[in-house]
Amino acid sequence: MLAVLGSAWALLLGLTLLMLGNGMVGTLLGIRGGIEGFSTFQMSIVMSAYFLGFLGGSRMTPDLIRRVGHVRVFAALGSLISAALILFPSITDPWVWTALRVLIGFCFSGVYVTAESWLNNSVDNQNRGKALSLYLIVQMLGIIVAQGIVSIGDPSGFILFIVPSVLVSLAFAPILLSVSPTPAFDSTKAMTLRQLYETSPLGCVGVFLLGGVFSAQFAMASVYGTEAGLTVPQISSFIAAIYVGGLLLQYPIGWLSDRMDRRRLIMIVSLSGGAAAATGALFGNVFAILLGVSFLTGGLSNPLYALLIAYTNDFLDGDDMAAASGGLIFLNGLGAISGPIITGWVMGAIGANGFWLFISILMVATGLYAAWRMTRRPATVTTDETATYAPLAPIATAVAFETAQEIYAENVDDLESVSDPATDRS
Repeated sequence: MLAVLGSAWALLLGLTLLMLGNGMVGTLLGIRGGIEGFSTFQMSIVMSAYFLGFLGGSRMTPDLIRRVGHVRVFAALGSLISAALILFPSITDPWVWTALRVLIGFCFSGVYVTAESWLNNSVDNQNRGKALSLYLIVQMLGIIVAQGIVSIGDPSGFILFIVPSVLVSLAFAPILLSVSPTPAFDSTKAMTLRQLYETSPLGCVGVFLLGGVFSAQFAMASVYGTEAGLTVPQISSFIAAIYVGGLLLQYPIGWLSDRMDRRRLIMIVSLSGGAAAATGALFGNVFAILLGVSFLTGGLSNPLYALLIAYTNDFLDGDDMAAASGGLIFLNGLGAISGPIITGWVMGAIGANGFWLFISILMVATGLYAAWRMTRRPATVTTDETATYAPLAPIATAVAFETAQEIYAENVDDLESVSDPATDRS
């Protein structure tokens, strides 16, 4: 871990600043929209637009990098983010905000792709798993610290929107001054969605549903807090608890996933997350309970993403894992785009607790589907044959995803060489 920090500390610092900026603006918009009198459904459209842009950026940025290079793409997209952040408090119109959110989602996706590719190139194969873990920690800590900054400012003014703009601008310095040339992106032939579904129905359905859960948490949590009458510090603490849980429970769940039937663990984690969210709908008016519910829901839903990917990879050959990544990212993106819109509609129909109801339904549906799949396919993969769990947050782009797939593929090759004496040259 120290070796990774020594070789990539500047990149990780820059990524931390980027996450601080992104974490701040997501919370700020939900609070500021309430101040400006935007309806819950209007805010759901605004928040959903980010994921539309993010999905488009993850698919288009590699082509941009091939044409003009990493540095130009990074600088151009980062500059657009800084400008867009300043425009939010200047033009308080929901349709303008929607367009800006599409732009910011596209740009943040592109910036993450570029930075992740530099990070991936700065470490060797032996340290790639540690680098991925550090990247997950940086992502979560950035969002958590961002909530602390929001809690001490005034969301009705300009200053809190200027701060993330400055943070994103400052992120350029450590990254651009430390990077080395990165290799060109390789074109990977994608697996069709039909092939992917036939390989792992649970992986496809689970990743899609989890996209809605994550986008509701990331985009609509501050809208929920505003609708529920929480103060700004309470909203910040509530959102921070989601990601503290996601960070702390990632590794225990990962440890369990390498030691038991992953479908059973997916079922347990999903149903437990659904029960926690249902508790939020019933008793979320008590702030102490709300914090506990947030911790558990975030802690159970965030690792579930990597768990579903690990389960899907158990049925793929090492050479097919990169091909499957595009389909999984696309399914997760579709779920993420629809998540805030449906959450906003439910909240508009039954009130703020619709936020928790929506998350609970999706988590329970994932758990029940996992239970049903256990009756349709026998456990053909033993714990000795599963690839090692690789921590990965739902916010990660294709580069981090494919890095995780490389780790899985290397682990599969190691397992095959151990199980096949003919390939064991020791």
